[in-house]
Amino acid sequence: MTKKINSIGIIKESRPDESRAPIAPKQISTILEKYPDINIVVQPCDNRTFKNSEYLEYGAKISEDINSCDLLFGVKEVDVNRLIPNKDYVFFSHTYKLNKDTLSNAQGTPGMDKKELLKSILNKKIKLIDYENIRAANGARYLGFGRFAGVVGCYNTLNLFLSQNNFQPLARAYKINNYEKIKNNLSKVRFPNFKLLVTGDGRVNNGVQEILKCTNIKKVSDEDFLKKNFEYPVYCNLETKDYVIHKNKKAFELKHFIEFPKEYESRTFDYLKESDLYISAHYWDPSSPKIFTKEQLSQFSKLKIIGDVTCDVDGSIPSTIKSTTIEEPNFFLNTNTFSETDMSNSNLAVMAVDNLPSELPRDSSTEFGNGIVNEVIPYIIGKDDGRILNSTITTEGRFLEKYNYLNEYINS
Repeated sequence: MTKKINSIGIIKESRPDESRAPIAPKQISTILEKYPDINIVVQPCDNRTFKNSEYLEYGAKISEDINSCDLLFGVKEVDVNRLIPNKDYVFFSHTYKLNKDTLSNAQGTPGMDKKELLKSILNKKIKLIDYENIRAANGARYLGFGRFAGVVGCYNTLNLFLSQNNFQPLARAYKINNYEKIKNNLSKVRFPNFKLLVTGDGRVNNGVQEILKCTNIKKVSDEDFLKKNFEYPVYCNLETKDYVIHKNKKAFELKHFIEFPKEYESRTFDYLKESDLYISAHYWDPSSPKIFTKEQLSQFSKLKIIGDVTCDVDGSIPSTIKSTTIEEPNFFLNTNTFSETDMSNSNLAVMAVDNLPSELPRDSSTEFGNGIVNEVIPYIIGKDDGRILNSTITTEGRFLEKYNYLNEYINS
């Protein structure tokens, strides 16, 4: 039986550098128009991209006390000391990929112990609904920050290229904090001749493509990328069907790849040998093949810059030996010793910020909030078509059957 929702809360984020919000102020009035009997309470926060007064203007109440709220929305994982027992929470827990063999592959809040988080959620009998698993029947996600991860990740990677090649770098995205302005900045840059490889075909990749359209970097076919030389900068986009192949050369089927990723291997080697830059904008599961191996990296003599938007440490991009911060987005790798070094001793520069959408918090929060208003709240308050149940990881002190494998993880 669906619990009646009388009050919705927007929590203060546990991560001190997280400025995004799950719902923007203007969306408060949209919710209240549709559900006039519901109260909306916003915990005050100085780090949030929207001011407390903006929420107040659109009908929310501002209060530290959210104990009366039935449904609590956040962005990232919640500090275990802030979790309120017997509540329904919706946030990115970064736990569903975890098992006893992949203890740290899920991207999330640095320093936050996923085992401790899950155990606390179970002990406090919290219902945890994870944004990442709110999906349509075909597996497509209804909402996410991926588009703006791609936007900022591409911008940062191109900016890294400028700084590494003695060009004047552009202003940082988080200092501009305006999507249209960063596109305008890029449109004024004339990039020199290079080859850029991009992998992906989802939301993140869409953001990358949007940014590249603002530049003089021209898209070419995968065949031309491999075989031709150009007098201007070009990029090639490999979708999932292009960058993996079945080990027995069977015809590619996305559904089969998702269900049986271990039967596939990467086919990016020849492309990376031709690339000066690489941007990873694909979805990755720990069971999927890595894009390249540590041993192969030394063979990519032209490759000088990687923008790892996926940012899974020791994940699909082995050169991502750590995640970076908005303030210090890049690190330098000596590919011979495979260790971090200074710029002078490196032969690879890596951008691996783990919370890229936070550099454009107002734009990304507004887009994300639209998804919550249209694709989440109506199915929690009204009739669920399966998307909420499928994304509910815990309830009443237990994992739902779909997520029972996490018992092995928290006890490993």
